[in-house]
Amino acid sequence: MAQILDGKKTSSDILNDITQEVAEIKASGGKAPHLAAVLVGDDGASVTYVNAKVKACEKAGFDSTLIHLPESTTEEELLNKVIELNNDDNIDGFIVQVPLPKHIDEQKVVDTISPLKDVDGFHPMNLGNMLLDLPGFVPATPKGIMLLLERNNIETEGKNCVVIGRSHTVGTPVSVLMSRNKKPGNSTVTLTHSRTKDLAKVASQADILIVAIGRPEFVTADMVKEGAVVVDVGIHRVEAPERKSGFRLKGDVKFDEVEPKASYISPVPGGVGPMTIASLLHNTLLAAKMKKKH
Repeated sequence: MAQILDGKKTSSDILNDITQEVAEIKASGGKAPHLAAVLVGDDGASVTYVNAKVKACEKAGFDSTLIHLPESTTEEELLNKVIELNNDDNIDGFIVQVPLPKHIDEQKVVDTISPLKDVDGFHPMNLGNMLLDLPGFVPATPKGIMLLLERNNIETEGKNCVVIGRSHTVGTPVSVLMSRNKKPGNSTVTLTHSRTKDLAKVASQADILIVAIGRPEFVTADMVKEGAVVVDVGIHRVEAPERKSGFRLKGDVKFDEVEPKASYISPVPGGVGPMTIASLLHNTLLAAKMKKKH
């Protein structure tokens, strides 16, 4: 039986630390960190995510602002809103929730966000800083994965780590972080994707398997080494008529099949998801502190 990498508990511990620090900042006359979120349209999953972020802010004593724009917002209007937030001294960090409507160029939006307020960590400058191990914001989900491993005392040094999925939001950055000369880190990393030959064989050699391929229940027991640590980044709404909500959440890993083979496994929901939100708040706290130094 695998031990569960409980993202709910781990993120709650991190948020408690952040809450305490924010209380100390306020007690000494400082200002609470302020996170803003921009949501364009009404994508169900995005609305859920953004609401969870706002709730976490309230709990940690942050100020938060939610800017909800209609689906019909033009690219120019959104870019103007981003520039306005860049120049708003009250806001320490902000995110623009993706996916964006088809008529808006996501990369253009990311490029317009000030790197000093880019708490999602996707601006080319922050990704470059991460690559060079310079100070900056690490993307929230990869950072969350590293914190989940660190807080659960998972040994990564010298381990064979396989990452499935090469997106610039998760797969590629986490492969960089896992290979760094740090703790956690110092793994030998293989980055795999849809063109990898004999993916099942490569995956089954991993001591640590990080799955971010975006396909429900893609990883099955035959792809997992006995005793491996499995981190499931995927989250999918799968129809389930028998449930009140009408759906259930599943990951990229076939949990019931893989769990008996793994030594540790992150569940969906309650694994990497809550860690992403904790990392976002951690980045916002860093942004607020950096602003004080400037």
